[in-house]
Amino acid sequence: MPNLVPLSAVDPAVIEMLLDRAFEPERRRRTAYKVRGDAREVPELSFAAIDGDGLVGSIQCWPVRFVPDRDISVPLVMVGPVAVDPAHQRSGLGRRLMDHALAAAAASRRDDGLVLIGDPEYYGRFFGFTSDRTGEWRLPGPVDRHRLLARGARVPAGPGELGP
Repeated sequence: MPNLVPLSAVDPAVIEMLLDRAFEPERRRRTAYKVRGDAREVPELSFAAIDGDGLVGSIQCWPVRFVPDRDISVPLVMVGPVAVDPAHQRSGLGRRLMDHALAAAAASRRDDGLVLIGDPEYYGRFFGFTSDRTGEWRLPGPVDRHRLLARGARVPAGPGELGP
């Protein structure tokens, strides 16, 4: 079973290679990357899965901000990407990484405003994310509305923009 360690313990170039294997190099054009901007991941919420001496999974969390049309901005944490090496997919490693990051968010009291772009059936069923409050949010790129998910008491509803 892979060991989970802080993401900062892994060479960033190795993380990028994992992300390319798990997704595709064009992933950098996705809206999630535009939402995060040039931010650095939140160290205490970002983890790597190491099997032997190789990286087989990672989860990154990012500081983002929701700026409502009629109120003050709200800091949130964007969860993802959750990357698992193709040889380790369907092993439960992605779920383990999510559980670990969410537990760290709860321990650091940062779990009251989480957002991600992902499969609503999976992230809703296992982790409590919904699109109930994100329907009027604007993002700096296209997004399937049903895939823009959030959870936590600080997640605002209504129109506004999500970004770095």
